[in-house]
Amino acid sequence: MSVLIFAELDEGKLKKSSQEAIFYGSKVAGMLGTSATAVVIGTADQGELATAGRFGAAKVLHAADAKLNEPNGMAYASVVAAAAQQEGANVVVLAKSSLGDAMAARLAGKLKAGLAPNVIDLPDLSSGFRVKTSIYTGKAFAFNELKADVKILAIKKNTLTPEETDASATVEAFSPTVADSDFVLKVTNTEKATGDVLLPEADLVVSAGRGLKGPENWGIVEDLAKALHAATACSKPVSDLDWRPHHEHVGQTGIKVSPNLYIAAGISGAIQHLAGVNSSKVIVVINKDPDAPFFKSADYGIVGDVFDVLPRLTKAVQALN
Repeated sequence: MSVLIFAELDEGKLKKSSQEAIFYGSKVAGMLGTSATAVVIGTADQGELATAGRFGAAKVLHAADAKLNEPNGMAYASVVAAAAQQEGANVVVLAKSSLGDAMAARLAGKLKAGLAPNVIDLPDLSSGFRVKTSIYTGKAFAFNELKADVKILAIKKNTLTPEETDASATVEAFSPTVADSDFVLKVTNTEKATGDVLLPEADLVVSAGRGLKGPENWGIVEDLAKALHAATACSKPVSDLDWRPHHEHVGQTGIKVSPNLYIAAGISGAIQHLAGVNSSKVIVVINKDPDAPFFKSADYGIVGDVFDVLPRLTKAVQALN
């Protein structure tokens, strides 16, 4: 019996969300009195894989078959299912992501498992196996009791903050048989967002809307983001107008983020935008309209002109560095 964690790679490195998943899985393993094993798929350096031990994994199973280098939800689900069966895992943990979402239901079917998506806390084991999840785009919570022998937990970003140690995980080669039928879905091309800080992994996000009046004014947003070592984002109207690239669009139909700090400048706060950001730990809203709906969801609000406030914030941050 063990806890198995699927850890995603990005260019051969463990993703930050996967470090969080490993830490979460190790905490669940401790609660169950068992060990945590990570399964990693794709090409990666052995030393990098061993760093999973810093976040609580005792062992890493490495499926290094070259045909698995491209993320494929069908094939990856088969690999993780095989790892769970080999390890006798009764809990499988993965980070909620585009790849995780593509895998989770398939994995549940293969393992005849109970699935809890959007998990935001450690399970309650006092009377069964009960987990808290976020529902209705973060507007409410649900408590789910998982009764199947195998439980799959898809955790949201920032559910737990990892605590690193000096430990190192042992790494074992893992070569499961993957059926050709798992490759009927083929990844023909992958286009990745670029930048100093990538939005899905960012702890700090500076976002702006039509209040910036045009793409030529985006420098004040980028200046603050650079000072904070933050990612930049935008509202849907901004990406629709081609002021900013689509991969920066945050909202119900764009990227959903859960940073420690989300700064929204010149965004009114439509419900579709809130659906993508309301899992943020702290929301700061800057808008010259005191009646902007976003203020109702803000932890801190600044009523002022973004062209005045953002440069002042940037200078204040730079003075602290």
